[in-house]
Amino acid sequence: MRTLNFTLLICFIFYLPATSQMPEVDKIAQHEISKLAYLEGEWEGTGWMMIQDGSKHNFTQKEKIQLKLENTALYIEGKGYTDGKLIHDALGIITYSKEEGHFNLTSFLFSGRQGKFKAELIGEKLYWYPNEYIRYIIYLNEKGQWYETGEMNRGGSWVQFIEMTLDKK
Repeated sequence: MRTLNFTLLICFIFYLPATSQMPEVDKIAQHEISKLAYLEGEWEGTGWMMIQDGSKHNFTQKEKIQLKLENTALYIEGKGYTDGKLIHDALGIITYSKEEGHFNLTSFLFSGRQGKFKAELIGEKLYWYPNEYIRYIIYLNEKGQWYETGEMNRGGSWVQFIEMTLDKK
């Protein structure tokens, strides 16, 4: 019994100071991520993408979006299918960097590829840039649908290569 009491006393001594010094939630990140809360939910719909030979291919898409980490991160799961076959399986996490003054999108693909990319909110549209020649734009259209395009910069002109429209479930 003395051993149990001693163990409880030690736990209390070390636990109390640790809990009184818990870090606070990053209020700036929480505020910035709250601007993206309109994306939260489950979305489904269709789209098309252009492949290298210039032909368009249709797909269905599902996106699951959740606020995480005391609303300081936006968690994104996306799955795309063509003819019932999984063609896109991705995980993304959007956070806000006070030091950089913008959002970052960290993405992971089922192919093993991953990266951290700059993202920014311009008006009501979320832009993210895998590199200086490609950008994706996500916003809610006039019907409240998730509307996303992907564009490639070719000689100063942006050429669309992907589009999808999703309804909230």
